[in-house]
Amino acid sequence: MRPYRVNHSGARSKGHTEAGAAGRLSLSSKARQSSEQGWGRRTFESAGRAMPSTVSSLFRPLALAAFAAALTLVACGGGGSGGGTTPIQRPSATPTPGASPSPQPTNTPSGMIKHVVVIIQENRSFDNIFHGFPNARTANSGYWHSQLVTLQPFDLASPYNVEHTHGAFKTGYDGGLMDGFGDVPGGKFGSETHQPAGVAAYVYAPQAQVQPYWDMASTYALSDETFESYQGPSFVSHLFMVAGQADQMAENPTGTPWGCDAPAGTTVTTIDAKGEHETGLFPCVTMPTIADELDAAGFGWRYYAPRIAPAGKGDFGQNWSAFDAVRNVRYSADWVNVVSPETRVLSDIDAGLLAPVTWVVPSLNNSDHPGEGIDNGPQWVSSIVDEIEASPYWSSTAVLVVWDDWGGWYDSATPHIYDYQSLGFRVPLIAISPYAKKNYVSHVQYETASILRFIETQLGLPTLGGADARAGGLEDLFDFSQSPRKPQPVRLPRGAKQRVIQAARPGPPDED
Repeated sequence: MRPYRVNHSGARSKGHTEAGAAGRLSLSSKARQSSEQGWGRRTFESAGRAMPSTVSSLFRPLALAAFAAALTLVACGGGGSGGGTTPIQRPSATPTPGASPSPQPTNTPSGMIKHVVVIIQENRSFDNIFHGFPNARTANSGYWHSQLVTLQPFDLASPYNVEHTHGAFKTGYDGGLMDGFGDVPGGKFGSETHQPAGVAAYVYAPQAQVQPYWDMASTYALSDETFESYQGPSFVSHLFMVAGQADQMAENPTGTPWGCDAPAGTTVTTIDAKGEHETGLFPCVTMPTIADELDAAGFGWRYYAPRIAPAGKGDFGQNWSAFDAVRNVRYSADWVNVVSPETRVLSDIDAGLLAPVTWVVPSLNNSDHPGEGIDNGPQWVSSIVDEIEASPYWSSTAVLVVWDDWGGWYDSATPHIYDYQSLGFRVPLIAISPYAKKNYVSHVQYETASILRFIETQLGLPTLGGADARAGGLEDLFDFSQSPRKPQPVRLPRGAKQRVIQAARPGPPDED
């Protein structure tokens, strides 16, 4: 991969930080009532480990009987066939970095797609959101070193969070054995220290809580082989989705907001070619992004995100506003394209103001971010998709719903390792379009930078030369020869759109 030369803003300082989680939420009454003599404690003790009290108190009895028998693996075939939930086969060797196993993109615009909408959600692995999805490759269990742990349902709104730094990736990956997820710190927000997550990392969201995502995936196309382009947390992964790189930045910044508006003295650690952390720099850099390509070609773009506000104020979702860390956007005329509040995307679609390329990041309360006691994410995403499906834009639009990183949760797919920072763990990606394949699960390897490659291909743009240059362009999720499909909106409860708009208000801070 050819790196770009970039200019830093701000002095470098010694030391580094791997941001942990912090917050202000307390345990729900139901979580407090969970018995410490249930599944979680037994599994810890059978592994010869003491179970942290914060873990045992958080499990809720969500259909545990469903795991009485393992699901049968569907026979595996080409692109969209095969998959299913199956007991995990433990990796036996460390994967070796090498060339991409993905087919190269065609680089030929379809001529059908005039608008691309990228809806970004937070911190969930593929197994965590789509456990048991028909024809998708998911697992019933995973190894925590020598202990085989059965995955269990875990409330989407649980106040429990697992660390997902670059260091946490290396711990979970464990040299390719994929058995260190339980060693990663986790805990209830507000805890001063984090104990190892243990079996609490081996969980999934109950289908009933993520049904809108399942409905979209079963109606359109789902990728079960999309991996995070970076092996780390939200700040860096969001940058990879607009730039194909992050100028060697490795973790979340030490202060909020994350970017050029951070308080003086804020630093973000960098990573060297050996994968080691180095001294920190101010999180405001000059580097090429997809915005440069779009501007040069005359395509409009919008990035909808919560308003940037001083530290301690505003919504935490402002930290996911990637262009705030890009100096040549933040302090240029392009900053007008970063639109707040993020809920304005709904009225702009209705008013006929959808740009050719659009990104939407959520407020904290409309995200899938763990540990916040919230479960509005599926309704928020569905509200945007439904708005597009009901608009004249539908016939020429591709909507891509993606999660930025794995959030610390177990995933059963071993990532292909290119280098010291790529690839990360698997995340969900849903393609919604009149040209998306119907009820299709793609097993072709992609990565989150594949979204950049898709935009570049469909709009006839050059690549940035970063992760987008190696990434596949999501071709297997679409059939541009098929007759355009009519929209099939997800059925939402009455008043759902108003509730997600109301929910987009400032929430408590966290660090990853």
